[in-house]
Amino acid sequence: MKAAQTAVILIEFQNEFCNEEGKLHDVVKDEIYRQNTVENASKLAAAAREKGCLIIHCPFIFDAEWVDENCVSGIIGDVKQGEAFIPGSWGAEIIDEIKQHDADVVLAGKRALSAFTNTGLEQLLQQYDIKNVALSGFLSNVCVEASARSAYDLGYNVNVVKDATASGSQANQQYVEQEIYPILGGAKTVDEFIGDLV
Repeated sequence: MKAAQTAVILIEFQNEFCNEEGKLHDVVKDEIYRQNTVENASKLAAAAREKGCLIIHCPFIFDAEWVDENCVSGIIGDVKQGEAFIPGSWGAEIIDEIKQHDADVVLAGKRALSAFTNTGLEQLLQQYDIKNVALSGFLSNVCVEASARSAYDLGYNVNVVKDATASGSQANQQYVEQEIYPILGGAKTVDEFIGDLV
């Protein structure tokens, strides 16, 4: 897999999930620790950057007006109730361990599940002539899965970097790793993914 044609997308590595004081940390803390998610994602970003991959940060920002206009319920409705990912808040900030470098891209506009919705991600990938998409982040069975499905439908070679993701439970994590990711392209560890880059 050519590094120059590969984008690594880091989904929602924000304080709300990753920091002990974050409003959603309790949802994912067990899996973060079991998977070493943050450490693995930091390793992924650094190694992929060194190999020449495009690194894309994709934070979620709660957009109250959009939610109200579109009658959004479910998990994003729950974010509204919990007052998480508020624009400009500490909780919405990308964590220090994954802070962007000068050559990285930070997407704006993610207010839905897929990293492709409202963000201009597809156009960015086309601009950089990207053929391969590697996904990491939160939640494995929600935004990572939704983004993987979108990338697959758009014709990208999809890899989910499974030990740089986390879900709310080990059961959910195992389900997407075993049942969902294989049909979208596959799941690899950080070491496996980096080892496949040339």
